[in-house]
Amino acid sequence: MYVFLGFAIGMFCWCTYIYYQHSIPNTIRIKAGTSEELDFKIPASGIICTDSEKVITLNHPVTLVAGNNVDKYEMQLKLFGIVPLKNIDIEVIENTSLIPIGKPIGIYLKTQGVLVIDTGSFISNAGIESAPSRYKLQKGDYLVALDGIAVTSKKQVMDYVQNSDGKDIIFKVSRNGKLIQIKITPVADEKNTYKIGVWLRDSAQGIGTMTYIDSNNNFGALGHGINDIDTGELLQLGSGLLYNTKIVSIRKGQRGNPGELTGIIQYEPSQVSGVIIDNNNKGIYGITDENISGYNFKECSSIPIALKQEVTLGPAKMLCCIDNVSKYYDIDITDINTNSQNANRQISIKVTDEELIELTGGIVQGMSGAPIIQNEKFVGAVTHVLVQDSTRGYGIFIEDMLEK
Repeated sequence: MYVFLGFAIGMFCWCTYIYYQHSIPNTIRIKAGTSEELDFKIPASGIICTDSEKVITLNHPVTLVAGNNVDKYEMQLKLFGIVPLKNIDIEVIENTSLIPIGKPIGIYLKTQGVLVIDTGSFISNAGIESAPSRYKLQKGDYLVALDGIAVTSKKQVMDYVQNSDGKDIIFKVSRNGKLIQIKITPVADEKNTYKIGVWLRDSAQGIGTMTYIDSNNNFGALGHGINDIDTGELLQLGSGLLYNTKIVSIRKGQRGNPGELTGIIQYEPSQVSGVIIDNNNKGIYGITDENISGYNFKECSSIPIALKQEVTLGPAKMLCCIDNVSKYYDIDITDINTNSQNANRQISIKVTDEELIELTGGIVQGMSGAPIIQNEKFVGAVTHVLVQDSTRGYGIFIEDMLEK
């Protein structure tokens, strides 16, 4: 019985220790020239190592005073001031302000190379099943060269294979960040057209929402990256453009069936409103201009960003464009998880605005990137909707979007 009791107490202490570890963020950012009181609500004290000779001890609650320079430190947090609990990265960042946008954007992205969606088989002119690429190319590969010639489009690959006369082709392939060479011999099908049995993609298009613009015309949008619909992998950006778009219809979200904003995009030079220079798991980024349809951001005011520790549960607002006019709608922040491995789902939100629920059912596809504002500060952006409840969804912290 004593052994069992000791085991139970030990397990309780261990679970409490793990809970404390997970309740504390891995990284804390502080705006330059400000002070911050961090109350972890646990009996812990911190030691900050500023250099090899200087150590600052901070008792609970921890108060940090940031200088005017951008810098990085490490805080060694100890339970009861004795038991090592966690090392926290402390980052002093610029005191940033951004213009929230909330306007829909048309997105056109060209991949870096040509993406392999999958391989397959076909009937050759000899009447047998043939699969030249099977076990050679893999889903998620990028074709970057053919016999030493750089690949720029899916059509280029198809034409090169068709004109090969069945001769071996050396493909340079990017696989998991490494370049390899693969030899494939095209085979003629029943119509005597040479094929290698592969499905390819070289571009992606769609509609999303622009999140912010900074003072240098740099934009951030979506709050998540653009992934291939078939492979689920983040698309490697070759080039990309933003286009003006106009919402023409709304499909309301229902339980088990997320809604969608449908827009018209004219892929013409006069409708280009920006250049995409990065696609990563926290959004798409680039440079924009004043050509965003119906929106003069030069006349708009920027607002300060809110760091994670400034965000609270409760009322907030979401800025989005449903009837081609950007408008704030009421939401609630229902949960905050700063230690989630998925940065795109650290904020849980619920739409409470009756007008928005009536129009769209809540959050719909195309709203990804809609800014979240709380207490006149820029909190983050909407990223996902819950399929089973379109009034609920997730968001990303703006400080994580800016970390790109």
